[in-house]
Amino acid sequence: MRSRCSPILRSRGAISVVLPLLLLCCAACFSSETAKPTAPASTRPPVGAEVLFWTQAQREAGFPHMETLFTTHTVRRGAHVQPLPMGKPLNVSIDLDGRTETVEQFMAEQKSAGILIIQNGSIRLEKYALGYGPEGRWTSFSVAKSITSTLVGAAIRDGYIKSIDDPVTRYITGLKGSAYDGVSIRQVLTMTSGVKWNEDYTDPQSDVAQFYSVQPDPGVDPTVSYMRKLPREASPGKKWVYKTGETNLIGVLVTSATHKALADYLSEKIWRPYGMEQNAAWMVDARGQESGGCCLSVSLRDYGRMGMFMLDGGVADGKRVLPDGWIAAATRTQADTGLPGQGYGYQWWTENDSSFDALGIFGQSIHIDPTRKLVVVISSAWSRATDPARRTARTALFTGVAKAVDEGPLH
Repeated sequence: MRSRCSPILRSRGAISVVLPLLLLCCAACFSSETAKPTAPASTRPPVGAEVLFWTQAQREAGFPHMETLFTTHTVRRGAHVQPLPMGKPLNVSIDLDGRTETVEQFMAEQKSAGILIIQNGSIRLEKYALGYGPEGRWTSFSVAKSITSTLVGAAIRDGYIKSIDDPVTRYITGLKGSAYDGVSIRQVLTMTSGVKWNEDYTDPQSDVAQFYSVQPDPGVDPTVSYMRKLPREASPGKKWVYKTGETNLIGVLVTSATHKALADYLSEKIWRPYGMEQNAAWMVDARGQESGGCCLSVSLRDYGRMGMFMLDGGVADGKRVLPDGWIAAATRTQADTGLPGQGYGYQWWTENDSSFDALGIFGQSIHIDPTRKLVVVISSAWSRATDPARRTARTALFTGVAKAVDEGPLH
């Protein structure tokens, strides 16, 4: 699963864990299953797990309007907009299970709201559905993880963090005396801290479920309060386990080191100087800390620009934002996930062909192919948080795009 709200909830018993959040949000936000969601700003709850319980109609209505449902901080754009000129249209065919699909058929089956293909800085394909369009924004889920990790690189470049080999407790002092003693920032970035974590929503006692219901220690960041109570199950650096809680720790790390809100720092380092077209919205927890592992609302084209920022070597407005070698290290396999053909870097999913991905549940993705100077963005409302068949279809789309680029003229 790709986010704090990662696994599919299969057990009715888990409902009791987050039922208060479910009632708070869904009763306030939806007057009917198809109505546009709204909630007064003063009553919007912080980030929570209740979106897992939404119906398909609620997902399609809610994913493009998360900032009207939950408390958020604004990631502000600047005056300059990075241009995205139209290139030669790309004719993509998707080979899947012995049949050939069009992009339109793929979108209908995948419940995709938007697909964007950028090559060499030009739009080769851009399509929308589900009432979504260029002026809208769509939630990221765990695509945000890759963006949060990139801010660690910016903080190193700016001198706020000395090295990713520093102990994480140097910057998050509330973790001292916990299982995070002796764990480096690198090991948190690669999810190899050795700290025990259960991200299974089929278990109402799992960490990812309890994370939302346990009262934090007074005056302590909710993420730090929960994570510092976890036991160690392996030596640091020895075992990879997907932990959204640790990406939230990375967000706390950046805030603690820079003394800036994540939304403000993202605006300062990437959104304004690179020329994003729209403001973004980042959901926050009960103490106002952005959820580093989840829940940015971003337009389809600005997701594409984030991919271009990575292809451009982390340079914005002519200035290097990230340390030398950061992108190469962040997007190569640093940890063995045990998944066929898929490794893990600094919160980026890595592939065997040098491409890499930012992935989120319910079908969110930024696929980046440096060899072809290619970015593919998909925003979706899958019927389930994870779905092996839909993942296979998504991979087939990426393959079809690469084939179309290789076989067709650029101009």
